[in-house]
Amino acid sequence: MQADILIIDDDKNILEVLRLRLEAEGYRAFVATGSKDALELVKDDFFDLALIDLKLSDEDGIKLMRLLHRMIPEIPVIILTAHGTIESAVEAMKQGAYSFITKPFKKRELLLQIKNGLDKSRLSREIRRLKSLVGERYGFENIIGKSKVMQAVLDQVARAAETDSNVYIYGESGTGKELIAKSLHLLSSRKDHPFIAINCAAIPEGLFEGELFGYEKGAFTGAVRKKRGFFVQADKGTILFDEVSEIPEAMQVKLLRVLQEKQFYALGGEKPMKADFRILSASNKQLESEIKAGKFREDLYYRIHVIPIFLPPLREKKEDIPILVDHFIKKQAKKMNKEIQGVSISALQKLLSYDWPGNVRELENTIEYASAMTTKKIIGENLILKTRIISESELQPLKKAKNDFESNYLSKLLSITGGNVSKASKIAGKYRADLYGLMKKHGFKALDFKRADN
Repeated sequence: MQADILIIDDDKNILEVLRLRLEAEGYRAFVATGSKDALELVKDDFFDLALIDLKLSDEDGIKLMRLLHRMIPEIPVIILTAHGTIESAVEAMKQGAYSFITKPFKKRELLLQIKNGLDKSRLSREIRRLKSLVGERYGFENIIGKSKVMQAVLDQVARAAETDSNVYIYGESGTGKELIAKSLHLLSSRKDHPFIAINCAAIPEGLFEGELFGYEKGAFTGAVRKKRGFFVQADKGTILFDEVSEIPEAMQVKLLRVLQEKQFYALGGEKPMKADFRILSASNKQLESEIKAGKFREDLYYRIHVIPIFLPPLREKKEDIPILVDHFIKKQAKKMNKEIQGVSISALQKLLSYDWPGNVRELENTIEYASAMTTKKIIGENLILKTRIISESELQPLKKAKNDFESNYLSKLLSITGGNVSKASKIAGKYRADLYGLMKKHGFKALDFKRADN
């Protein structure tokens, strides 16, 4: 895909050299000798990446970068700097630059930095598109999250969606495996074709073959009409084998043959049938253990386990709990027609202290119960996990608990205010400078929480 790159430098000779080099590599290069010209260009066009000289005659390069980020939040910026200004370039990276290159720069290094910057930009857009698509069609709950582990999962999903390889999604119950599978389908080239989810544990062993392959009328007692199997229904689309470990052994052999030969027979049928589909599999069991126990075929495992994606349990991404709680409360308040604004600090502490064996699904049920029972705008601690006992083993050292709570509180605060630091500091009762200090400590940037309506 051709990329549009904006180059800003007040040295016209450097501009011309950079323009020629980039156009020779297939990029479209647009040049500006100062910030005013650059901002005019950005008003009328979208750019995939910007190269900015640190010392412009009419503007500081870092200030121009900030202005560009307001107009195109995710644009990667590479700072061009002389040897004597490297400290300033490092400061620019702290403030959001993707990287910097010192003059005179080597062609290979320049092109590598540009390629990596464009890859990062593309991946960010794919993740945003993934969230948008899934939010529109299936709801956000299991894919919401600012935690590093969740962002890593979304990175994997965006990359895997570009291929047609089989994907194996694994993790505990309630972590959102089916939602990730739907996301993969929506981001793939098969998105306009069927997505068929099969719960392997829910199909009786005797009916499995007929459900997958289909059958002809009269193929067996009770087959009063012809039936199209899941494979035919999923033609050009995607099949999800949920709880794949529960596929009966006899069917595992037949499924392996389909994956190898790309054809199958309907029950009672005489002609081979073909269908083009991508296979996604999901399990809350360790398939390696099932193989050792003789319950799952190793050769089938390697067929479906091409790209593995692990969904972490909620206890390993507790910084996402405040964001999820906020989402579930809004959802239930709308559903129940109640004016619920949030949970109390003590209620949030209780939510953060619990290990959530049922993961996101259990958290949603907990918030639904509390929302149904509350008579106040703020849900109190007494309505949270009423039937659960928070054991001593679940308690953390005070320093870590305080640090985790501080991080979670900041995440919720910035999510609620849409990254508006002035508003957040008023709610928190802290000076803006102090809040910025806490944000830096926990690695939060206001820009990450900006909403489209801000």
